[in-house]
Amino acid sequence: MSLFRRKNVEHMLASASGTSLKKTLGALDLTFLGIGAIIGTGIFVLTGTGAVQAGPALMISFIVAAVACGFAALAYAEFSSTIPVAGSIYTYSYATLGELAAWIIGWDLMLEYGLASSAVSVGWSGYLQSLLSGFGVALPTVLTAAPGALPGQVTWFNLPAFLVMMAITTLLSVGIKESTRVNNLMVAIKVTVVLLVIAVGVFHVKPANWHPFMPHGWSGVFGAAAVMFFAFIGFDAVSSAAEEVKNPKRDLPIGIISSLVVCAVLYVAVAGVVTGIVPSAQFANNPHPVSFALQLAGQNWVAGFIDLGAVLGMLTVILVMNYGQTRIIYAMSRDGLLPARLSKVHPRFSTPFFTSWLVGIVFGLIGALVPLNVLAELINIGTLAAFSLMSVAVLILRRTHPDLPRAFRCPGVPVVPVLAVASCLFLMANLQATTWIAFLVWLVAGLAIYFAYSRRHALLGRAPSEASGASARLNERETATH
Repeated sequence: MSLFRRKNVEHMLASASGTSLKKTLGALDLTFLGIGAIIGTGIFVLTGTGAVQAGPALMISFIVAAVACGFAALAYAEFSSTIPVAGSIYTYSYATLGELAAWIIGWDLMLEYGLASSAVSVGWSGYLQSLLSGFGVALPTVLTAAPGALPGQVTWFNLPAFLVMMAITTLLSVGIKESTRVNNLMVAIKVTVVLLVIAVGVFHVKPANWHPFMPHGWSGVFGAAAVMFFAFIGFDAVSSAAEEVKNPKRDLPIGIISSLVVCAVLYVAVAGVVTGIVPSAQFANNPHPVSFALQLAGQNWVAGFIDLGAVLGMLTVILVMNYGQTRIIYAMSRDGLLPARLSKVHPRFSTPFFTSWLVGIVFGLIGALVPLNVLAELINIGTLAAFSLMSVAVLILRRTHPDLPRAFRCPGVPVVPVLAVASCLFLMANLQATTWIAFLVWLVAGLAIYFAYSRRHALLGRAPSEASGASARLNERETATH
C-alpha cells in the first residue's frame, strides 16, 4: 500500500505558507511567463515541419493541439489555485493518485521540461546562425549542430545551443525576480515580432497556395497536431511557480488560461500566413521557416527582424522550462524522493542554486549532442501522459476533498477532464513507434530509481518522529540560509 500513500492536502498548504522562496510574482508576470514558455521553437522552427506534414491544414492541427491543451489547462487552473504548492502536477498527484503515480509524473515532467529547454536551445542556435550569416559571420561547421543532424556534413557539437543554456542557468541561479524582468522584456519583443509577421505577411498571401488544403488527409492533420502539441508546452510551467506568487488563488488561473488563449490565436494566424505565402512542400528541412516565408515575399527587412526576434524570444522559453524543471526537482527532493541537496536554497539568492546548475549543464549537453527532431517527439509523449493523469487527479480530488475551497473550478466536470484524457491519448496514438519505445525506456529507468532509492527515503514512508525530524532539519537548513 506504500505505493499509493498520499500527502495530506492541509499539511501541504501549511508547509507552502512557510516556504523560503520569495513571493514576488503577479498575474501579469505569470501570463508573460506562460507566453514566454509557449512561443518559441514551436512557431519559429516546427511550423515548417508541420506544414510539410499537414499542408495549409496546419491551422487545424494547431487548433486540435490547442483544444487538447485547453482541456488540461482548465484542470491545471483548478489545482493550482486550490493547492498553490511548488511542484506543479507532481505535487497535485501526490495528494490524489498516490506516491508511485506522483513519482512517474515528476519523472515525466523532468523529461518534458529538460528536453524542451534542450530542443529550444537547438532552435535558438539555428536562428542565431541565420542572423550571423546576414553579417557574413559563420561558425566552424563541426560546432554548429549535433552529430548526424546535418545530412552529408560532419558535425560534432552544437556550441551555440550549449552556451545559451549556460547563460540562462546563470540568470536563473541569481533569482526569479531578476529572471522575470528579463522574461517580460523578451516576451514583449517576441510578441511584437509575431504580430509583425502577421501584419506584413497577410498582404502577400496567395489563396492558391492553400490548395489542396489537406494534401495528406486527416492522418496528416492529426500527425502534425501530435507534433505541434510541442508548440503549446509551457503553460503548465506557470503552476510550478505557485509558491512564489503573491495571490496564487486568483493569479494562477489567469496566467495559465490567458497565456494559452493568446498563443493559440497567434499560432493559427501565423500558420495561415506562412502557408499562404509559400507552398507547404517547400518548407522541408528548413530550420527557419517563418523568416524564409518573408524572404520569398521580398520582405527581407522583416525576415531580419524575425531572426532577431526568434533569437531573443527563444531565450524566454529556455528560461521558463529550466525554471519549471528546477522547481519540480526542488519539490521532489523536499519530499525525500530525491537527495536532500537538490532542495537546498542558496543563502544569498534564495534559489535552488545547485539544482539550477545541474539541470543547466546536463540538458545543455543534451541540446548540443541530440538532433531537434528526436527531442521534439520525446517531449510530447511525456507531457501528454502527464496531462492525462492530471485530468484524472481533478476528478479524484473532487471526490476525496469536495469541501476544499476552490478559487477556480474546472467547468463541465466530469466531461472536460474526460475529454482532456481522450484528447491526450489520441495524440499519443499518432506519435511514432520509436517515440513510444524511448518513452518506455525512460519510464523503466524512473521506476528503477524509485524502487531502489525514492520509496525508502520518502518522508511519508518514515515513522512520524523520524519524518518530523527530517522536516525540521530541512526547515532549519533553509532558515539558516537567511
